[in-house]
Amino acid sequence: MSDWGLVQYRRARRSDASAIAALHADSWRHHYRGAYADAFLDGDVGADRLAVWSGRLNQRQVETCAVVGEANGVVVGFAYTIWDGDETWGALLENLHVIQTRKGDGIGTQLLARTAEALLGRASAAGLYLWVLEQNTAAQAFYQARGATCVERGFVPPPGGDAGRLAGTPRRLRHVWPDPAELLLWLKV
Repeated sequence: MSDWGLVQYRRARRSDASAIAALHADSWRHHYRGAYADAFLDGDVGADRLAVWSGRLNQRQVETCAVVGEANGVVVGFAYTIWDGDETWGALLENLHVIQTRKGDGIGTQLLARTAEALLGRASAAGLYLWVLEQNTAAQAFYQARGATCVERGFVPPPGGDAGRLAGTPRRLRHVWPDPAELLLWLKV
């Protein structure tokens, strides 16, 4: 573990929007290059993510769950889940990102486990799934090491519906956990 201190996990608040947006934009710049257009990643991705996160966190969060990992007052990771994402696959883990300097510290694993814990606390708990870029083999390995199975391949939708934000026609892979309770084995209190 780095010297940043212990990570505490909590539900995201409206005041986290800027920190989450900055982390999200930085993660996209590192991992989505080649799938997303350089002009977008080097340009307005920060403003785009801030608009998205301000909107998400200003809404009443009944159908979603946003969890952050925080160390010494700094958001070091976050997960965002849409509870009823798909009739077949269950809840959609829309985002899971950790700052570059804390990768390998177990933050992503804890965010995933805490997402599963929140999901299983719901009366309508079902499976959990996410989409990962085909080019992001490190993320695929991370999810598969935590029990996810790849079940489908599809095209990446353009961020904000703007096709100019994509670089070509990138592909994505659906990874699923039919029983998210398996992820509780990773939970550390």
